[in-house]
Amino acid sequence: MSIAEVVPSLLSGLAVPGCDNTLDLPASRRVCLLLVDGLGHHLLRSHASHAPFLSSLAGREIDAGFPSSTATSLASIGTGLLSGEHGIVGYTFETGGEVLNALSWSRHGDHHHDLRASLVPEVVQPHPTTFERAAAAGVAVSTVAPLMHRGSGLTRAVLRGSWFVGTAGFGDLAVAAASALSADRAFCYAYHADLDTIGHIYGPGSEQWLLQLEFVDSLAERIASRLPAGSALVVTADHGMITAGERVDFDTEPLLWEGVRVIAGEPRVRYLHVSSPSVVSVWRSFLGERAEVLTREEAVEAGWFGPVAPIAVDRIGDVVVAMQGDAVLVRSQAERQLAALKGFHGARTREEVAIPLLWQVV
Repeated sequence: MSIAEVVPSLLSGLAVPGCDNTLDLPASRRVCLLLVDGLGHHLLRSHASHAPFLSSLAGREIDAGFPSSTATSLASIGTGLLSGEHGIVGYTFETGGEVLNALSWSRHGDHHHDLRASLVPEVVQPHPTTFERAAAAGVAVSTVAPLMHRGSGLTRAVLRGSWFVGTAGFGDLAVAAASALSADRAFCYAYHADLDTIGHIYGPGSEQWLLQLEFVDSLAERIASRLPAGSALVVTADHGMITAGERVDFDTEPLLWEGVRVIAGEPRVRYLHVSSPSVVSVWRSFLGERAEVLTREEAVEAGWFGPVAPIAVDRIGDVVVAMQGDAVLVRSQAERQLAALKGFHGARTREEVAIPLLWQVV
């Protein structure tokens, strides 16, 4: 049971052709799907007292897929596919001769270098979205998300096909989400980012993170209280998070440079494009139990990415490095802000992959 099945399962209740309710979710003609960035299943369960409303909802644990990263999971929400098929294989990946930052749709390390013209979002992710399929079936489809996401590369790539409503905070998010369900057949996807941001900066489970969780719990409850009778509120996440322990710094370890042409990904999962097959053995020996180091072929054979289409193959790189435990592989010079964070995600631990799927029919 994965994040890729969430929207098709909900659209099944809206009679959208080709959508099956594989997750056995309650059927409703009006659905609000709230995605809380960074709300891992294990984090919610460990801190249930700070989220009494969310903890009271019916639900189960599902998987975010791999990598357990925001851009990848949002693409799965928007396409109904896993990363190996939709091709948004992480926070950053090489494609078209660039290392693309999929969140900002810019050259990695240079947010001012907009790549929407050269790496056209609808080409980078060409599959029809679940939102387009729903709209074609007559469903009123809305996306309620931060104003800055309007027309962004990632929105165009994976969330196209919906009416976009930009928000500035909790208040207009709650009002807009409820208002989006005024039609007889309506689906609203609402996105909240701040819990993830707080987790990255202060660490998941920190005092700041717990207070933000309380705010998120109130947000979900207030959305539910405003929905038309018979509507379904469904809450999920894109990944969990761990607090970093040991930091391995690629930029200060010359042994790791040999044979590596490009390093992409993020601190919990890295993609290496290499010029020498010896990179695998060197990295395995150096990292030991701190990481799983697989060739692309091994990772694909192991099913890490689900079915893998040609569009995703080169983006995965030649070598995949998934960190284990609480170790992170940072770049102190090339990614200074990223390297300084406390909370991370992207790898294959249950703390990062397990996400909640919660629901209530109001």
